[in-house]
Amino acid sequence: MSRRSRTLIWGAVPVVLLTGLVSFESIPGTDISLTVPYAAEGPGPTFNTLGDVEGEEVVEISGAEIDEVAGNLNMTTVSVRSGMTLPQVIGRWLTTGDTLVPLEQVFPPNLSPEEVRESNEIAFSTSEAAATVAAMNYLGLPVQVEVAGVLEGVAAEGLVEPGDVILSVDGNEVSEPGQVRSAVLGKAPGESVALAIRRGEEEQTLDIELGEHPQDAAVGFLGITMSSASATGVEVEYNLEDIGGPSAGMMFSLAVVDKLSPGELNGGHFVAGTGTIDEDGGVGPIGGIVHKVAAAEDIGAEVFLAPSANCAEATSRGHGELIILKVDSLREAIDQMDAYANGGDYITCE
Repeated sequence: MSRRSRTLIWGAVPVVLLTGLVSFESIPGTDISLTVPYAAEGPGPTFNTLGDVEGEEVVEISGAEIDEVAGNLNMTTVSVRSGMTLPQVIGRWLTTGDTLVPLEQVFPPNLSPEEVRESNEIAFSTSEAAATVAAMNYLGLPVQVEVAGVLEGVAAEGLVEPGDVILSVDGNEVSEPGQVRSAVLGKAPGESVALAIRRGEEEQTLDIELGEHPQDAAVGFLGITMSSASATGVEVEYNLEDIGGPSAGMMFSLAVVDKLSPGELNGGHFVAGTGTIDEDGGVGPIGGIVHKVAAAEDIGAEVFLAPSANCAEATSRGHGELIILKVDSLREAIDQMDAYANGGDYITCE
């Protein structure tokens, strides 16, 4: 056997041993981590906002006559895998269409896991509230601000209760959650906010000293999640758990409009999509859209609604026969679906 061949044989041994070693999350018998600081993003589950999940309607509406719906309005998600070893990362890179991103892009190093969870919870609740307001505004229905929940260990704990209706902040009447958020974010920790609420039939004003925002210590934090409800008694409840972030807003809003207005917004077709929504009905960009497009294609969607700011990324990979429509607002999303369903002119991202 030549010197060269002996070198190759012996040189292969450490590689095999190393591969076996880094398959563990830590070196056996030690606390030394072998995971790498990267996360893998890929297609996540999708949910039909017109349908049910675990026996409950995804978007449940009471206090109004509900119109019949058909087809799909699927919200899409991105799955995130972290805590991977080097071989696992390489495996996903070689065998899947996942995107590898620095771990801090998903889990900011200045936030604890609990703070990340709370931040995602707030973002999702904010998205739900904005979706309701946008839908009610589109339908011409008045809304009011309700407290959906109170986080633990925050300024509002023990003072504000779920179900309270917020009437004004510092004497200024409010009808949308965004107005409350703007008033609070304009204050520093330690400053007080006067919150006029209605609890049952009783009205009262609460003076609350603000804490620190978990993402910015210079900004005041009340620690409540809010929703919007029709002032005429229509109630909207969203029954999805363990989903974070604001990107389901547009699809939630479309489901509310579809259920409260005559006809089928999607023309009975299988529509999927993504996008944030603000209380005025504007649709904003989101992250990971290539994976959401892939998820929509995998489940057989005909049409995908994409924020116009995400168009280039949404069409950067093959998407088969899936038609990707460009939208900037709730009204435009509805008009685009109508054009597709009835043979009109629609605008694609291509």
